[in-house]
Parts: sequence; structure tokens; C-alpha cells
Amino acid sequence: MSARELAFGYRGTPVGEGVTLAVEARNVLCLMGPNGCGKTTLFRTLLGLLPPLAGRLELHGRPVQEFSRPEFARHVAYVPQAGSSYFPFSVMEVVTMARASRIGTFATPSAHDRQISMAALERLGLVHLAGRSFTEISGGERQMTLIARALAQEAELIVMDEPTASLDFGNQARVLDCINELRGSGLAIVLSTHDPGHAFACADRVALMKKGRIVGLGTPPEAVTPETLRGLYGVEVAVEFMQGAGRSICAPALGRFRQQE
Repeated sequence: MSARELAFGYRGTPVGEGVTLAVEARNVLCLMGPNGCGKTTLFRTLLGLLPPLAGRLELHGRPVQEFSRPEFARHVAYVPQAGSSYFPFSVMEVVTMARASRIGTFATPSAHDRQISMAALERLGLVHLAGRSFTEISGGERQMTLIARALAQEAELIVMDEPTASLDFGNQARVLDCINELRGSGLAIVLSTHDPGHAFACADRVALMKKGRIVGLGTPPEAVTPETLRGLYGVEVAVEFMQGAGRSICAPALGRFRQQE
């Protein structure tokens, strides 16, 4: 997927402009920015839920607007934050819902569809949860279930909206490890996060967003620096390479906050 000079927003309410991005197979693009900068609206545009206000948004070199919703869903999957569900579907049922774009509006899942769904659960180590209610499993298990659902969709690109939000330390690590495994298997992934350290853990490229515009783009060491984070969030941040972890980590300098310019 690629965006070129993309302007996005709602009808009569522009949110951002001038966005140029691209994500390819076996790559993770991480989007970072403060609350209210336009990340959610940009994601809704990338998912084809909002039409571009200007510029081009293409999938395999073809404008996204030309795809029907079922056709688009065969290429692009979405992993939302793992909130609560009001409907007590089983984990297996939640994952199998991803097959809707493959089987038609009034068709029921076949044995082949159930086999693909079970394979997605096996890949993420969730088979033991298949019969459990989605409403009764933990937040980390719900998030991994939603990733399994995206895998069952058999899409080439997965868009993840803050996949580690509200998860404990261990489940965050499991989700980041899963993202690295998916990237290694050939998928393209776009994700948003509020933790700069996660960019170092799993991203190939990082896009920094502020006030609806991309203000920085590069590899994690290029894009995530004390200077760029200060400009983005208005706080002093230390970025240090940890030999044992094999990557850089970020920590705010508490007590040294300043107003954003």
C-alpha cells in the first residue's frame, strides 16, 4: 500500500494533508504521534472507510476506491484494540468471522474455512481457547485472538491500532514477538503505538505524526531520537542502547516537562 500527498478527514472537516507513506511485504511501519494528531482518521482512510480528500492512496498500484469491500478485505485486515465484547461469541467464532469476505454474504463457513481458522489459532498458541467465550478471556488473549482473526482473513497487509494498549508487560512482549514473527512470514504491517520503545522492538520504519502531517520518517534510529520525541510530545526523553536487550530503549526525564510549541 502507498499514499502520496494524501489529504484525509471527514466531509468538510480536513484532519491532515501531505502524507506520503509506503509499506511493503516483510516490513513493519510504525506510526507514532500525540493524541489528537490524526492517527485514527488516517487509519480509517487507509482501511478504505473514509475517502481521501486529495492525493492518492493505492493498493498494488490501484486506487483503493476502486476496490469493493469484500475484495479490499481479501488484501487488508484490521486489528483493533482489544476492548470488551457485548456478544458471547466463542474464540473460534470470532476468528471464523474473518472468512466472511471469502464465502459470500449468505454462505456459512465450510470445513475449509474452519480449518484455516483453527490453523490461525494454532499459529498463535490459542487452540486451548477455541471454545471459550471471547468475553471471558483476558485482555492479552483477546488481542491475540484478534490477530488470529486477521490471519484467518488471509490478507497481505494488517493494520493494527495500538495493539499493546492496556496490556500488561508480559502480554505486550508476546504481541511484539508475534508482530516480528508475522513480518518474518512475509506480511506487511502498519501499527500505531504510544511507546517509542516498541518501534525499536519491531519496526522497520517509523512515521512521526503531528497536527495531521508526517514530520519525520525513517528507520527507528533515524526517526526516534531525543530531539524528535521532544518535538513530538513536549518532554525530554533519553534514548539508550541496551546491550543485553540488543536494541534501544526510551525513558522520559521526569520533572522536565515543557509545553509543546
